[in-house]
Amino acid sequence: MSSGEGQGRQGEFARLRELVRVFVDERDWDQFHTPKNLSAALSVEAAELLEHFQWLQHGRADELGLEKLTQVRHEMADVLVYLVRLADKLDVDLMAAVEEKMVLNRAKYPADKVRGDARKYHEYKDS
Repeated sequence: MSSGEGQGRQGEFARLRELVRVFVDERDWDQFHTPKNLSAALSVEAAELLEHFQWLQHGRADELGLEKLTQVRHEMADVLVYLVRLADKLDVDLMAAVEEKMVLNRAKYPADKVRGDARKYHEYKDS
């Protein structure tokens, strides 16, 4: 990743964080946005996202249809908003966290060992 790409991504997250901050400030909701409450809200929104896929065979866009896909998009936005808000409250740089986690994941799931294999790392570790 070039530094220009990193700046662009950081800029998008900063813009998103500010958009959410303004929305929250306009409603005086910061008092309710504790990390615990935001984590709970994030979990609820993730469950609402999952609900749209319940009982579908694969959950692909053509299986959802346009109306459901719009609802899924809105639930995805809710999940992202709460995650960004939680990161803001805990002063977590989400891009840095993802980059750090990908380093850990690469070590846990080496591409040459796990390509095409969906098992958890502990299930193939000795194979």
